[in-house]
Amino acid sequence: QVQLVESGGGLVQPGGSLRLSCAASGSIFRVYVMGWYRQAPGKQREMVATITTDGILKYADSVKGRFTIARDNAKNTMYLQMNSLKPEDTAVYYCNVVEYSAINSWGQGTQVTVSS
Repeated sequence: QVQLVESGGGLVQPGGSLRLSCAASGSIFRVYVMGWYRQAPGKQREMVATITTDGILKYADSVKGRFTIARDNAKNTMYLQMNSLKPEDTAVYYCNVVEYSAINSWGQGTQVTVSS
């Protein structure tokens, strides 16, 4: 199984930027897709962005053009660069990986708050 640890959340003003990191350890070689999800209070968890081992990217419409997902295979780390943040981006952000066997692993989450 893969263990995930997120970092980089915090409080930022509207229009600001944050970069989230997700450090992975364990059976990294089994991972096919890595991604970021978020859950706002009272809402369901939703996909923000994903990246496959082939480099195929996918973004939620709400973050296209503002967020960028990337992975550094040498460091077993995934990133989410978030620019032009809006109050509606406020949520707990979770790192996720899906192995070739379809096993899912989640991080503990990191809070992102966009407020003036």
